Amino acid sequence: MGDPGRAVGGWKGRTLLLWVAAVSFILADGRRVRQARCPAGCTCTKDNALCENVRSVPHAFPSDVVSLSFVKSGFNEIVSGSFVHTPALQLLLFTANSLDLIDEDSFMGLPHLEYLFIENNQIASISPHAFRGLKALIHLSLAYNNLETLPRDVFKGMDALTKVDLRGNNLICDCKLKWLVEWMHHTNATLDQIYCSGPAVHQGKKINDLLPHSFDCIIAEFASYQSLKFESISVGAFNFGEDQFVVFAQPFAGTCSFLEWDHVEMTFRTYDTIESTSTVVCKPMVIDDHLFVIVAQLFGGSHIYKRDTSANRFIKIQDIDILKIRKPNDIETFVIDGESFFVIADSSKAGSTTVYKWNGNGFYSHQSLHPWFRDTDVEYLEISGKPHLILSSSSQRPVVYQWNRNKKQFERRTDIPDMEDVFSVKHFQVKGELFICLTRFIGDSKVMRWDGAMFKEVQTFPSRGSMVFQPVSIGNWQYSILGSDYSLTQVYQWDTETSQFVPSQELNIQAPRAFSLVSIDNRVFLLASSFKGKTQIYEHIMIDLSN
Repeated sequence: MGDPGRAVGGWKGRTLLLWVAAVSFILADGRRVRQARCPAGCTCTKDNALCENVRSVPHAFPSDVVSLSFVKSGFNEIVSGSFVHTPALQLLLFTANSLDLIDEDSFMGLPHLEYLFIENNQIASISPHAFRGLKALIHLSLAYNNLETLPRDVFKGMDALTKVDLRGNNLICDCKLKWLVEWMHHTNATLDQIYCSGPAVHQGKKINDLLPHSFDCIIAEFASYQSLKFESISVGAFNFGEDQFVVFAQPFAGTCSFLEWDHVEMTFRTYDTIESTSTVVCKPMVIDDHLFVIVAQLFGGSHIYKRDTSANRFIKIQDIDILKIRKPNDIETFVIDGESFFVIADSSKAGSTTVYKWNGNGFYSHQSLHPWFRDTDVEYLEISGKPHLILSSSSQRPVVYQWNRNKKQFERRTDIPDMEDVFSVKHFQVKGELFICLTRFIGDSKVMRWDGAMFKEVQTFPSRGSMVFQPVSIGNWQYSILGSDYSLTQVYQWDTETSQFVPSQELNIQAPRAFSLVSIDNRVFLLASSFKGKTQIYEHIMIDLSN
């Protein structure tokens, strides 16, 4: 007789083997059942699938399909992750479809894709990361679509590319496409000859012939930086010692508010104040390393202060003749032949616009220009190398005075014709040519150019409650800023091709009265006084449109 234990063990072993074999057969059969079939609307061969008139991308194909084509399909977008179920694809083609958008990560999960053709569709937009992950792609065709631009760095990470086809699109060769020109000059991939459909400066040119410096993509604007919680009517910036300061005249608070730059907090902070009454102008003036401030007041007379550096405060050193200056409206400081002057424009019926001169100990009345004319503004400038003043008045046209070096006085030279009711005049230069901005409260403010004999009109601007038309220059940028009591402040930028100002941006400032620039820490700020709201500070920033 045999061993009973061995007989039982043998029977159990044979049963186990049969059970394992049965399970293996069932699993194998199950795999055969779950093997993907060719989707409806598609024709599949051994390694290729062609889909026609399908309404979406099928989620399953036979595992041995390595090339996939879509023709005349009914979907208009390639959505994210459309091909994560077909990782073996090496070629993918879309032609004659109604596609108009390629989404983010549309081809995610295709590590072996080498050829991608999206041709003869209606693609107008491609997401920035549409081709992310296609590290093996060597040939990309987007030919004959409706593309006008391509998102920056859309080919980033596709280092294997050897061919890109963009023919048959309407590419606009503006700053948005500058990156493509830069990429073309650094990539090993080749591009067929393609032409620019715009803008006018590049229309019809071959993109392949453009260079990065063919694009002018740097623009500038004034960005809101800091809001000050007080109204002001005038503003000035000045250097004293090794520091820069700004000063605002606050008519309602009755102060001259001095601010300094906080290099840690990167903001303007209070430095000092001068108490006054109905302050209209606080004009700083540095003479021989001494800081003086002319404080013009509507009531109580005007005064001159000096900075006492030992006591670290301002002290009043002089009163200004109240019989001459009854209603001051503007102050200009200037130097002629090494001598320091300032002039106060008086807008009263009984006062007189007066020039004052520094004599080493104080300021004394040097010349009264004319009484009774109610001057609202005075501007110092040089015309043909000679000192001049232009007085604006509510009762006559702007008057031009020229300095007589023999008499050491200003003499009336001419006026500016056909420019009645001008509130102020400010000057600027472009390429050695002299221009002036003339402000009217209602009507047309104007820009005029000096032609060697007189000022002639260059351009007009509609004024709606304007009391300031201020030109400012920052590097190669020339602006003029037209304030408004009833609308937004308009910033214009000088166009060197047309030699005129063109609209640049709008600023929301309540009743602006003056603008001034200050440069600190390689940054430029625009100071904007507001008569009826918060005083504003803007930073002049550069923007690269190609980014």
